[in-house]
Amino acid sequence: MADTVLYEVSDGLATITLNRPEAMNALNVAAKVALRDAVRAAAADEDVRAVLLTAAGDRAFCVGQDLKEHIGLLVADREDGGGRTMSTVREHYNPIVKALAGAAKPVVAAVNGVAAGAGFGFALAADYRIVSDTAAFNTSFAGVALTADSGISWTLPRVVGPSRATDLLLFPRSITAQEAYDLGIANRLVPAAELRAEAEKTARALAAGPTVAYAALKESVAYGLTHSLEEALDKEDELQTRAGASEDHAIAVQAFVDKEKPKYRGR
Repeated sequence: MADTVLYEVSDGLATITLNRPEAMNALNVAAKVALRDAVRAAAADEDVRAVLLTAAGDRAFCVGQDLKEHIGLLVADREDGGGRTMSTVREHYNPIVKALAGAAKPVVAAVNGVAAGAGFGFALAADYRIVSDTAAFNTSFAGVALTADSGISWTLPRVVGPSRATDLLLFPRSITAQEAYDLGIANRLVPAAELRAEAEKTARALAAGPTVAYAALKESVAYGLTHSLEEALDKEDELQTRAGASEDHAIAVQAFVDKEKPKYRGR
């Protein structure tokens, strides 16, 4: 795994850290490949029961595409027609978002600073966002004459509503941490000095929880957003049957009867 992204698994928690603080964790090709591979690895690993996505430094979570590298790729594409520049959506951004949103386990984003463009999109692809009080968000795309990517055309309207999402996309601006909390972009707002500890505490609690039930909850919410009530009820029946057959459900019921704290196994 390239050192532009750090990957560590401990006690069922995979911690993925964007590691280009000197570039505000901008996404060059090496970082995008490493992040894609790390997120896919965490999603596929049955021993990983929760994921924590964070970033090094205190200035930025991720400011999106590395525009310095991007300029060079644009020039090369114009010279030889290689099409390298925009293929990054298909090759990198889409797989990253699919792996984060589709992982059968909870994903927590610890947003330590500016999250712009694809960085904003990756944060929205997580299930739960803990945000530093010094952080900020910006869609950024229209500011460089581009349209939305990294799933933000799907996630942002579902968080803030279509009208507000359109406003934020057409007129990019810095959204403060407090406004992000008020809009529902941030699930929890914490002092910058406490962010890492709070995020890790939350992610480890999820890693120790009923993984099958968490996966079903993610699936049911995503399904319900695009289906009718009748279809959602049928999906709940399907997913509840799956969760009810899990070992963790039996453990939880027995612990309740015994008045003990359940010790889940994630299956």
